[in-house]
Amino acid sequence: MVRLLRPFGRAVTYTRLLHLFIAIVWPSMWLFVQEAWWTWVMAGVVLAPVGLVPAMRTVEGLQARLLLTGHRHDSAGTDIVVAPSATWGDRGRVVVWLEARLLIGCVTSVFTVQLLIATVDMVASSFGRDAGEGLLVPLHGHAWWHVLLVLPALVTLAATVVGSGRLITALAHRLLGPSPADRMAALEERTEQLLERTRIARELHDSIGHALTVAVVQAGAARAAGDPVFTDRALGAIEETGRAALEDLERVLGILRESERPVSGRPTLADCDRLLESARASGAKVDAEVTGPVDTLPGPVSREGYRILQESLTNVLRHAGAVPVRVRVAVVADGLALEVRNPLTADIPGPGRGSGLRGIRERAALLGGSAHTGPDRGDWQVRVELPLR
Repeated sequence: MVRLLRPFGRAVTYTRLLHLFIAIVWPSMWLFVQEAWWTWVMAGVVLAPVGLVPAMRTVEGLQARLLLTGHRHDSAGTDIVVAPSATWGDRGRVVVWLEARLLIGCVTSVFTVQLLIATVDMVASSFGRDAGEGLLVPLHGHAWWHVLLVLPALVTLAATVVGSGRLITALAHRLLGPSPADRMAALEERTEQLLERTRIARELHDSIGHALTVAVVQAGAARAAGDPVFTDRALGAIEETGRAALEDLERVLGILRESERPVSGRPTLADCDRLLESARASGAKVDAEVTGPVDTLPGPVSREGYRILQESLTNVLRHAGAVPVRVRVAVVADGLALEVRNPLTADIPGPGRGSGLRGIRERAALLGGSAHTGPDRGDWQVRVELPLR
């Protein structure tokens, strides 16, 4: 019993009824001016060209979200689109929606009003008073048992109110819901958001992970050396690396604060000297060779190349320590070739393992390139090729 009465405690039940009544306001005014059965037919004819106007989808969508779901922007109303009609299919569905809303609103209003009138007539007739001329249940004479018809009439009225509200809501989700093009656009937007989150995670992993690795290696080397000069040099390297990490962190936080604003100023391969000097300051013997016009690389290729080189050097310092490292960066006519090699040690993860290696492969794949990581003739090798287009 409580379950049956629960809809009448929700405001949306009555806003749905209001939504249906709004649909017949202007035809009813027209009916007062000229009483004729064809008034409703003409109302349906007028709605057809109105539904072809693209903005009508926005108007009807906002009404449906607010009155049928009780939400204007929340997730419960996201199945109802508020964007203007973009295709003739969208316009056709709006026309069908307007006609269905007019028809259901007309039938619902007649039933609810007449059932209310009939209920009052039944009570009046049972007490010996004259009943009005109801259209649904005409009563003749006075009888006490007329009051027994009040309960079925109220039940029918309740069923009409709840049933019509649920019916028009279901039609709204079907006719005002997203089209295949809308669903594809939403899927693309969701994919872009996931890619952006993945990129932010990689940025944090690469920049902050590199800084922490350099700081740990420098601190350990300074403590082991026991040389004040070396310790001072190590502290300077830690300080410089920390400042660079703070700059990278500020850029990533800028992405989070203003996701729609393009983030500029991220490091590129033109700044690779900073990475190489940081690795040398940590004790690694870096033999670097950069050939070709690095400054003219496309932005995405140069930025991702910088992060790949940063992650490769971080892995060397983290797993191999102060070992000789060979770095080759070559810009050719159709691509960028990047190679980092160091002596193989037992602590370096095998092929396919480690979030850093996965990040390298993901960055290369996003630009249509390839990445190979693993042992090669006694060395550990990271070789990446990125196309310029």
